Amino acid sequence: MATARAITRKKMQRKLLEYYLALQYPLNVYAEPEGGYTAVFPDLPGCMTQGETLEELVAMAEDARAGWIETEYERGNEIPLPSYTEEYSGKFNVRIPKSLHRSMAEAAEREGISLNQYVVYLLSRGDAQARVERLLVERQ
Repeated sequence: MATARAITRKKMQRKLLEYYLALQYPLNVYAEPEGGYTAVFPDLPGCMTQGETLEELVAMAEDARAGWIETEYERGNEIPLPSYTEEYSGKFNVRIPKSLHRSMAEAAEREGISLNQYVVYLLSRGDAQARVERLLVERQ
């Protein structure tokens, strides 16, 4: 009996289906080596589709997203909210040794850029290298 009340209360707190259908979810598009494209909604587990052209993929992706949300909603499952890159300010503080700070500031000056730009360059380079290394490991 308490379980039925909890389920009813949960359904009463849930937003309408139209609310979830109106949300904009991030979409990843991948070109397939054999031709065509694959679309994946990373916030909606298992929600993906394929299309021969980008135009076809857009329509297919919208159908897949709506179908996924409608199915999960009808099952009474929680619909995850979309993740947005705007959630990150692009700003963080880090403490480093004075010697490293000096070395990086001098390198930035030699490059003719700000220390912030230099740190972004180093972080981007390291991130790109890590991605390449992961790809190489996955292909082995």
